[in-house]
Amino acid sequence: MSDGPTNAASPLRVLLVTENDPLYVRQFFDVFFDELPRNEVDLVGVTVSRAFHEPLTKTARRIHRFYGTVDFCRLLPRYILAKLAGKSIGDLAKAKGFPLLEAASVNSQEYIDAVTALKPEMIVSVAAPEIFKSPLLKVASIGCLNIHSGKIPEYRGMMPTFWQMLEGKPAVTVTVHEMVPKLDAGGVISTFEFPLRTNDSLDRVISGTKQEGARLMIRVLREIARTRRLPEPTPLDMSKARLFKFPQPEDVRKFRARGHRML
Repeated sequence: MSDGPTNAASPLRVLLVTENDPLYVRQFFDVFFDELPRNEVDLVGVTVSRAFHEPLTKTARRIHRFYGTVDFCRLLPRYILAKLAGKSIGDLAKAKGFPLLEAASVNSQEYIDAVTALKPEMIVSVAAPEIFKSPLLKVASIGCLNIHSGKIPEYRGMMPTFWQMLEGKPAVTVTVHEMVPKLDAGGVISTFEFPLRTNDSLDRVISGTKQEGARLMIRVLREIARTRRLPEPTPLDMSKARLFKFPQPEDVRKFRARGHRML
């Protein structure tokens, strides 16, 4: 990273990397694209990769196993209607005039060369399905940020919203943190807490944290645009680190037994 002089009057040059999810991650971008101050932040590119970076059939089997047959059948029409309505993040970005940058892998040399040509000051990950390796992390002149729906390092890894609800936390902590080669291990830049209800739904909480997370990221980017440097990160106490995998059916049974719903 470099803290060298930059014309502070010009918009902050930002590249976004995300996954193709028309249901939940899309809600982040509904807010982010609408409320982003374009005179302060210039999106020089948006990369939208496949969810989980795997074939759609494998993702469907994973989601069916997670939600169960009844909730999967309730969720599927929402997904189909969103696809038919053109509610993909890529379509939304194009409609807003933001350029798309395709990638078979964000760690490929071809993609890194394309990103380098854009001269981004910041790279921002929003549910990106790949871990960024060092060559990509070094491209942005100021740094790279990730937004994670969990307190780190206690809730690193997959589906942090689910795990915080399962463990009875009073709120879901959404974290913007610096990206480093190790997953969810960079210093914390900013957080906010989304209060949970005694009997809540994963659907409501994910939607709410995505929308408010977009506003948190905008606040962070506006501050960086003003100062042209990354705020001093709060280092993580890795002695508290846990790394979660995708929940299994038995985890979902415990989640429901606590009084929560999936949808």
